[in-house]
This record gives sequence, C-alpha cells and structure tokens, in this order.
Amino acid sequence: MNILKRIIVTILLLFMSTIAFGQKLAPKKILTAPDHTITSNIMGKKYRLYISFPKDYSTKDSISYPVLYVLDGEMFFPIIKEIREMFELGQEIEDIIIVGVSSPDWFRTRFYDFTPTVSTFEEEEKDKRDGAPIGTHKSGGADQFIKSLKTEIIPFVDKNYKTNSDRGIYGHSLAGMFTAYCLLNSDGYFTRFGINSPSFWYDNNKLLNQAVTQFTENKTWDLPQTKVFISVGDQEGGEMMPTMLKYSKYLEKSDYDPIHLKWQIFTEEGHLSVIPGNISKTLSTLYGKN
Repeated sequence: MNILKRIIVTILLLFMSTIAFGQKLAPKKILTAPDHTITSNIMGKKYRLYISFPKDYSTKDSISYPVLYVLDGEMFFPIIKEIREMFELGQEIEDIIIVGVSSPDWFRTRFYDFTPTVSTFEEEEKDKRDGAPIGTHKSGGADQFIKSLKTEIIPFVDKNYKTNSDRGIYGHSLAGMFTAYCLLNSDGYFTRFGINSPSFWYDNNKLLNQAVTQFTENKTWDLPQTKVFISVGDQEGGEMMPTMLKYSKYLEKSDYDPIHLKWQIFTEEGHLSVIPGNISKTLSTLYGKN
C-alpha cells in the first residue's frame, strides 16, 4: 500500500509540475523599428534611421533643434534614447533630436564605413575573428561614408524635421575612431563629438599618428566653437587606453581656442560594459545645461 501511495503521489507531482511549466509564458521579443529606411547611392546600400524627439517637439511652432547622430544606431539608439529621457526629467540637458544611423547588415558593413584607410591585413584579421570567409570584410570607406552623411542622410533629416545646423556625432569602438577622424578633418559641419573607446590600433595606429602630427604642427585651428568628449574603459585591454590617452593629451596640449575638450577613463569597465557610462557622459558633456 505504501508503495502504491508513493507511486500515485509521484505521478501527481509530475502532472502538476508539467502543468506549472506549461503555464509559463515565452519571452516577448520587443524590437525597435526604424522610422525611415533610405538608400545611399554613394555607399550602394540602405541605411535605417531611428529618431527620438525632445518631449515638447511640435510641428505647430517654429522651434528648431540640434541633432546628435549616433553611429551603430541599431545597437545604441535604444540606450541613448532612454538615458536622454532620464536627463529630461531633471531638465539637465538641452532639447535635442537624436538620430541613430545603421545599415541593415551593420555589424559586418560597419568595418568599411568607419575605417579611413584600406588595410588588407586588417580585413583578413577581421574575417578570422568573425569566422567569416576571407574577403568578406572590406575597409577604407570612411571618406565615402562622410560624404553620404553630408549629402544624403543628414539632408533627408533636415528636410523632414525641425533641425538646425548644430550637429553632433557619437561613436564607439570603430565608430569612435570614425568620429575622431571626423574631428581631425573637421570643417565645422559637426561641432560636438563623442569619441568613445576609439579603435586607434587600426592599420598600425595610422590615424593616431596623423592626429599627433596635425596637433603638433598646427598652432591654430579655424573652427566654430566645438565640444569634444573622449573616453575609454580602463579594462579594455590592448592598446585601447594608451592610444586614447595619446590622442587626448596631444589635443589638450594644443590648446586650440575653439575646442572645448573633456576626456575620461572609466574605472573597472571593459569595452562593452563602458557603453552606458560613456553615452551618459557624452550627453551631459556635449549638451549639459550647466
């Protein structure tokens, strides 16, 4: 009888646990949908635009707003949008429009978009790291991407929304290097730069060496007033922190009148864990009211 009772109890427990597990809900996948998808004839591909507006944005007034363009938008737009909304609660930053820019296959094609020089060695290394067939990744498209931003992507935003000529740009990792490249070649088109965890190691530090030469030899820089924030995590490894420091120190030493520079090393943060912190600091440094 005791054995029979145990069998019955076991069966009941198994039945009840099956019901309990059967009642669990599957995770709901929430996707951030792009507001627009536009075709770049220059780059020969499409770009998705994710747009966030200040809370008082209205088509019924004549107010125009600065715009911050966020590279790798598919990944970073949801984070920066939420952080901006937190700042808005305390009225800590200016009212800005945020535009995330990302190609549909962004994780692969970003290598071409953000690299300023062609390096077959880096292309092959990238293929190996990603387990991709040799020849998958191409490099050296930064000049073309800048041209696409200025003549295709940003004019589209300006045409459809209440923007002004106060433009900022944010990038992390390879996009951080691209943002540093934009600053190095600045013509005043962008006046706020968030350069975070820049991949200056690319192509034997070629961009970094160019920057050091430019900052050393050019005693003046004819630019409008420009804000720059540069950062890195102290646990990122490799040459990430030393190269970021070198770029920052030489720019700081140059003491250009139009450049308002702040840089920061985030303690106990790696290449990915540093992202929320550098986004928050980029917003507060470039657009903070105080």
